[in-house]
Amino acid sequence: MATPSASPLFLREEEIRRGVELLYFGYGHLTRAIDDTLAAEGLGRAHQRALYFIARQPGLTVSALLRLLGITKQSLGRVLGDLSTRGLVEMRTGPTDRRQRLLRLTPDGAALEAALFEGLRERMASAYAEAGQGSIAGFWTVLEGLIPPEERARVKGLRG
Repeated sequence: MATPSASPLFLREEEIRRGVELLYFGYGHLTRAIDDTLAAEGLGRAHQRALYFIARQPGLTVSALLRLLGITKQSLGRVLGDLSTRGLVEMRTGPTDRRQRLLRLTPDGAALEAALFEGLRERMASAYAEAGQGSIAGFWTVLEGLIPPEERARVKGLRG
């Protein structure tokens, strides 16, 4: 499928609406790629996001995960409770601050996260290949531009 090039008037409402629509539909199809696996585990997308970020940063604190996910403490407590009860995530106390809770995936949690990521990876790799290498940096730049400047350092810190 040939993608039309952006209009030289790319800041017009129609071009912005197209970008918003593509984000909605693209993200929807990306996440639906893993919904069956999540449903089979009795989990939802919030659980997947928590697993993803804990996998990216083993030893992540609960407060750091709360900031990354941008959800309420109550919601995160429910998500972590579910993941812990299912034996997918473990919490340890911090080595210097016993109030600190450090999160790690269990082997079962790591296996589930890897399976979920594989579904996402396949979709992203296919879309990247279709767009071509030259398009990826621009795509990332646009997505980073959607993140408030004061939060961009936290996102860049996730690169591994």
